[in-house]
This record gives sequence, C-alpha cells and structure tokens, in this order.
Amino acid sequence: MIFKRGKRISWFQFPTFLEFSNIQHGVFTRNQGYSLGPFRSMNVSFGVGDRKKHVEKNRHLISQCMDGAELVFISQVHGAEVLVLQNENKSRFETPPASFTADAIVTDLPNHLLVIQVADCQSVLMFDPVQRVVANVHCGWRGSINGIIGETVGVMKSHFGCQGSNIRAGMGPSLGPCCAEFVNFKKEIPNKFWKYKDRSDRFDFWAISRDQLNVAGVLLENIFSSNICTRCRTDHFFSFRGEGTTGRFAVAIGLKNDWRK
Repeated sequence: MIFKRGKRISWFQFPTFLEFSNIQHGVFTRNQGYSLGPFRSMNVSFGVGDRKKHVEKNRHLISQCMDGAELVFISQVHGAEVLVLQNENKSRFETPPASFTADAIVTDLPNHLLVIQVADCQSVLMFDPVQRVVANVHCGWRGSINGIIGETVGVMKSHFGCQGSNIRAGMGPSLGPCCAEFVNFKKEIPNKFWKYKDRSDRFDFWAISRDQLNVAGVLLENIFSSNICTRCRTDHFFSFRGEGTTGRFAVAIGLKNDWRK
C-alpha cells in the first residue's frame, strides 16, 4: 500500500484504486488524532468507551482530508447483512450513531464516504468503474464463514448490474495468518474452512477472502491484499487481540462529488 500524510492525519491507499481519479479511499492509521489513553489517537468508534468529542473530531479530520465527503457508518454486528445507500434512506446513515445494523454497505451516490471500523477484522473495499459503484465490507471471522463477501458482490450484481470481472477489491490490514489462532476452531469454524489452517490452529483469512472474492467473480489480478497484520503492527493500527481495550481505525471509500451517472 501507499502511505499518505496530511497536516494532522495519515492513511494508506491501495494501488489498485489510484488509477481512478473520481473515487477516494483511505485506510486510516491510529495516529495523529485526538483520542487519549488506550484509544490513542485516531479512534472513530463511539462504542469502545472513548470520549464523544474526541471521536467527533477524529471523524471530522477524515472528512476534511476526503474533500468534505459525508461519512456513512453502519452498526456492525459480525453478520452477513448488506445495505444499499440510496437517496431515500441516506439521512438515516448520516446521523450518528449509525441507525442501520449491517456489515456491508453499497452505493452509487457521490460525495458519501462508506466507513467501516475495525481493530483486527478485515475491511474489504470494492469498486466497479463501469457501473460506478463502491462497497465496503466488515469481514471478521464470523462474516467470513457466513459469506459476507459473496453476499456483497451479489447485491452489486442484482441491484446495480455489476459484473464480477469489472470489480476491483482491496483487503485492508487485519489479523494475519501469523496471529489468527483459533484454539476452539472445531466448534467455531465449519470444516470446509479447515484447509486454510496451519498446524498451530492459525487460519489464513486473507486467503479465505481472496478465494471468496474470486468465487464471486472478481478476477485474481483485480484483488489487492495489504498483507499487514494489525496485531503485529500496533504502531499503525488498533488490535483488539493485541491490546484488549482499544480503539477502532477507519477504512473508507466513496465516489467523488463530480462523478455522476
């Protein structure tokens, strides 16, 4: 990924999206924000015990560096529900806290930045440059085994007419195969996923997501993985497994205001 630094904020970007001038995206680091203590310092979640005013300031920083785009959050529950942001329902997304419960969001509306909050789970960004549609997926291990990625691609196809071969995908920093240990995997994870496990009960959820994207029709050459483990890189990202009480960093994507159908 490519590192960017602003006056008071830093983020990474996926090379696969940078050839398109009319979308914006960012994997925002935990640094240079306003939060203190275990939430230091770019925490964007209201649900972890951080001070509300600090979270609001951090979210404002993200909006500012993304051309003032409207930030859109959902209430993430580790499920497989996919929501579509439309003119008819967008006001409910724009008023914090998020009033929609889901784990993925899709839209073709410009000037709306789809934000997922994570601290070990994956955020999977998707963009179809033909239909001009973006998506952001919260994909933890429960989301993976429940097929949240395939569900999201399915909504992109059915609702917007997207084709898998046109979709670009970026898999954000998350718990890597080096650290994703599941000692109770026989109870938690269906055996069809055991092929992604090593001898130490660690699972490669990066490979699972890549394969699920590919099965849904996304070409392997259009899938980019950050290959950054959040537990190993707490200098840049929050990690629940590594830190316990901690913040959530933001991963976001949206169409710019000048891109309309």
